[in-house]
Amino acid sequence: MANTYRALAILLSYPTAETSALMPAVLETLAEEKIAPRKLVRELTPLAFELSRDDLYEAQARYVDLFDRTRSLSLQLYEHVHGESRDRGQAMVELLKLYSAHGLELTAKELPDHLPVFLEFLSTQPPAEAAALLGQAAHVLEALRERLTKRESLYARVFDVLVAIVESDRNPEAVKALLQEPDDDPDDLEALDKAWAEEQVTFGPDQVGCPKAEAMVARMKESAV
Repeated sequence: MANTYRALAILLSYPTAETSALMPAVLETLAEEKIAPRKLVRELTPLAFELSRDDLYEAQARYVDLFDRTRSLSLQLYEHVHGESRDRGQAMVELLKLYSAHGLELTAKELPDHLPVFLEFLSTQPPAEAAALLGQAAHVLEALRERLTKRESLYARVFDVLVAIVESDRNPEAVKALLQEPDDDPDDLEALDKAWAEEQVTFGPDQVGCPKAEAMVARMKESAV
């Protein structure tokens, strides 16, 4: 089992006072477990510092603009693969079965393909199995990294780590196909309204798919990070 994945999940979770206080422990965990390359762990320091020291509301607004208001940066993994088709629903059912088989039961508001949820699950698995499962989403992770890097977002460094952990062959064609999809502009309100016209959107700590910060913090503390 590897707390590295739990630490990365916290970095990618909606910022709260609880997650802000955990930033030193997050960096310590990543450095001690050595699953992620040391150089990439060091490059996470500016993001961790920003999340721990910046005004909380500003950090939350940045997060919402990136991951909630920008579909091309959605942290719902299967949305990039299946969109809103029935295939996504079936894929999530299968993922829920995998979680359940390993003793992880989600709340009604947690979507199984939400990346922090997936990383939380990986933290309960042996490192080799976790890396192999993460590898199934490698092309999505790489596409998200490219888009975040283009926006000069510090969150891109989290995806540098995730891509480095993956123990599978790269699929450049799959990444290229994802990057050919339109990259949303969260400041284009007309396009945003059109994109979400048929879907209810909620933002903030109670958004569907995002693990409750208190639960993740508790598990982090239980693991003596």
